[in-house]
Amino acid sequence: MSLDESKRNAVETAAFLNARIATAPRTGWIVGTGLGEATGALRVTKAFDYRSIPHFPLATVQSHAGRLLFGDIEDHPVVVMQGRLHLYEGHSPADVTFPVRVMQEMGVRRLIVTNAAGGLNPTFRAGDLMVITDHINLSGENPLAGPNVAAWGPRFPDMTRAYDRSLIARSESAARFTGIPTRKGVYVGLKGPSLETPAETRFLRALGADAVGFSTVLEVIAAIHGGMQVLGLSIITNVNDPDHPTPATLEDIVAVAHQAAPVLEKLLAAVMGQLDD
Repeated sequence: MSLDESKRNAVETAAFLNARIATAPRTGWIVGTGLGEATGALRVTKAFDYRSIPHFPLATVQSHAGRLLFGDIEDHPVVVMQGRLHLYEGHSPADVTFPVRVMQEMGVRRLIVTNAAGGLNPTFRAGDLMVITDHINLSGENPLAGPNVAAWGPRFPDMTRAYDRSLIARSESAARFTGIPTRKGVYVGLKGPSLETPAETRFLRALGADAVGFSTVLEVIAAIHGGMQVLGLSIITNVNDPDHPTPATLEDIVAVAHQAAPVLEKLLAAVMGQLDD
């Protein structure tokens, strides 16, 4: 799908959704692998299966429900992607970021991205919650490649503060208020789906990355291009030790994410409670 076609489709999809909801969302949330249960704080008013939404790509990964939820958290209207899209599923960068563009067309100005990630920082432990301070894009793709859609944003968006400092500060304040320990670090995004070799883990550590995964970076690039504030949160599901490698399975990753989901839910509810709009 070309970017121009993606723009037309996003406008049509946004119009379809706006006609069926009572309140336009101001905050969007993308839920990562195994974290669907973190949406418990959401008072759902409308729910749509992806396949029922015009032009919406379908999620195919186990543990991604493939539903778009509308409702409110702490009296703030939100839209939640319960299941995201990945390059490794065969989706194009335009497909992966299409939901972000739909949110943009609906007036969403703040995006919260969550994911399940492998730990690279040797001080991390499985189950840790990491606030993303920056990212490294090693996916080999960029959703802005090709002709720029000027109505969506500038040709060369600045990425020096991709993860909004005020939202990071709010997340830290919410963590202190709720007694939830958090880490901070750099997330590196790969294409996947094969997991990292020990040599690749050493390489990623040398680059300064603290966690690794197969999502998030393209969505954040699109959000920044669209003028959104972004907060990123990773659940560390396993820690990669290149000197003592331990095989990781999807089942183990999902299990850790499920266990951490209530903690993420509690933190996000506290963050939403601090917002001014």
